Amino acid sequence: MWLEDVTGAEALAWVRARNAETAAELEAEPPYRNLELGILEVLDSAARIPYVGKAGAFYYNFWRDAVHPRGIWRRTPPEEYRRDDPRWEVLLDLDQLGRAEQASWVWGGARFLRPGFTRCLVQLSPGGSDAHVVREFDLETLRFVPDGFTLPLAKTSVSWIDLDTVFVSTDFGPGSLTSSGYARIAKVWKRGTALAEARTVFEGGPEDMAVEAYHDPTPGFERDFVVRQPSFFTHELYRLGRDGALARVEAPADADTEVHRQWLLLRLRSPWTAGTGHYPAGSLLAADLEQVLAGRPTFTPLFRPTATRSLEAWSWTRHHLILNVLEDVQNRLSLLTPGEGGWKQEPLQGVPNLGTLSAHGVDSEESDDFFLDTTDFLTPATLCLGGPGRDPEPLKSAPAFFDGSGLEITQHFIPSRDGTRIPYFQVSAKGLKRDGSHPTLLTGYGGFEVSLVPGYSGILGRAWLEQGGVYVVANIRGGGEYGPGWHQAALKQNRPRAYEDFAAVAQSLVDRQVTSARHLGIQGGSNGGLLVGNMLTRYPELVGAVVCQVPLLDMKRYSKLLAGASWMEEYGDPDQPDDWAFMESFSPYHNVKPGMAYPPVLFMTTTRDDRVHPGHARKMMAKMKDMGCDVRYFENTEGGHGAGADNRQTAHYWALEYAFLFRQLR
Repeated sequence: MWLEDVTGAEALAWVRARNAETAAELEAEPPYRNLELGILEVLDSAARIPYVGKAGAFYYNFWRDAVHPRGIWRRTPPEEYRRDDPRWEVLLDLDQLGRAEQASWVWGGARFLRPGFTRCLVQLSPGGSDAHVVREFDLETLRFVPDGFTLPLAKTSVSWIDLDTVFVSTDFGPGSLTSSGYARIAKVWKRGTALAEARTVFEGGPEDMAVEAYHDPTPGFERDFVVRQPSFFTHELYRLGRDGALARVEAPADADTEVHRQWLLLRLRSPWTAGTGHYPAGSLLAADLEQVLAGRPTFTPLFRPTATRSLEAWSWTRHHLILNVLEDVQNRLSLLTPGEGGWKQEPLQGVPNLGTLSAHGVDSEESDDFFLDTTDFLTPATLCLGGPGRDPEPLKSAPAFFDGSGLEITQHFIPSRDGTRIPYFQVSAKGLKRDGSHPTLLTGYGGFEVSLVPGYSGILGRAWLEQGGVYVVANIRGGGEYGPGWHQAALKQNRPRAYEDFAAVAQSLVDRQVTSARHLGIQGGSNGGLLVGNMLTRYPELVGAVVCQVPLLDMKRYSKLLAGASWMEEYGDPDQPDDWAFMESFSPYHNVKPGMAYPPVLFMTTTRDDRVHPGHARKMMAKMKDMGCDVRYFENTEGGHGAGADNRQTAHYWALEYAFLFRQLR
């Protein structure tokens, strides 16, 4: 239990000792230095695509490199962005700010005042935590506003109403947070008044997950909303009237909702009947918001799932809606247009049929332009600018950080224990010799409706693929690859299905003689850390090495640690005897046993992770070390729920992982 004291002197002394042991072991490995330098070169490369978001007349970008390790926030006009080497106006230099304030600031984003775009609310976190401070920034003087809107460190939600008014949900003092550590009260805060004087507009309960309020500034559709989130996958949406009255938007509690101009969109997680319409889980429906609020809704289905098709994402432009659909984990994009005769649907013009595709509107208030990003495991990303009726025009292309000419991507399907068809992607040498000798890294996630799709990683390419490694991504249940049903199939008491799926993929790689257990490594982070933790305890004979990152592992205590209570809809409530009866079976901390032959393990986490408590990894490491297992541990002091607060920390983190894998799997 003392290892749960995140910044306690005794716990941090233990962390430093474990870090020193791991550094002494893995930094001495021959590949380590080249791995670190190669990864850092990728992260610091000036040839990377500077991805942007449009606000007013400018494209905004946050950028890190060797000169700016903490990063700079900058902007440029759209016409300048088309140049190979755009001229950027630097708005905020986090390295300079950190030195001036003697703080370890990490960028957390900015919320713009619309319309006008003269001010924004900048979010900064110490070391990369989810909790952040909020400061008002003047986009004309390029300085923080003296006596402007400022909020102390907390998991805060804030939204502009007008220049002198904001909605804020934050830590207002004792009793103002939910059991998950998020705000349960939304208030209106006026400029020049104390936060304590802010007026409450909505108050949720302590067992809710979170509450927030926001303003929609769309011209002609200005309005306010309140969102109450009872749990991770449920929420209630209310329109907030000028008189403070709340009008609930009647919709299934577990549906995703979005309001755009006159439209309400619902993505269903459960089957639903509305009027004479019957809609399966995974459908996307549209209705006029005012009709819904008046109790006279007419829903139009914009997407219906099939056994192999699911809705991955959608994005608005000014007059259109772009749908991104997965067909057996392959992207397909289409354009929908509302009109007097209903909604017209057509393929998005000029979009390739291969690779991983994503598209989003550049400025949904003014333009029908959209950004299109294309990539796959072996193809660096290309960013294009498109619009209805014209082919997307390439704007930026990322460099190739490794030679992929001798590699190929293949997709395979394997039955899980219960016969369910599980897909996985494999990246390996063309004409790979099937002799079971190839170092292979298998990864997965399997939770929270998150889909894993092919994407280019210069780090992976340099550190693993170029060195002869095989890379495999498993699309197991619990994810979103085939819609809500795919996710729900591995919830709570059905959680072990995700681990059975992952084990089936591992066994398939052995059966196909791509690799053998001796040469097979597995890697997962967060919920994926829980996944590989269960592979460790359930199927130790299947793998030769385990990398377990920012993991959940102690499922008896997880709901009491940081944001853990918000995930009980996914895993269950360990304080309920009926739930713990099945949860204990997938709690790695409770299932690791002395005397068992476990593969070598590297646990990795960060002190500043205020989402998944570092105590999970600390306690599992300590328990296995006491058992005499082959384990090592690394905890970065910064980085939040990621690998590092700057590129050098991130390069060190990943170099340790790959040095460990090469040592164990070659």
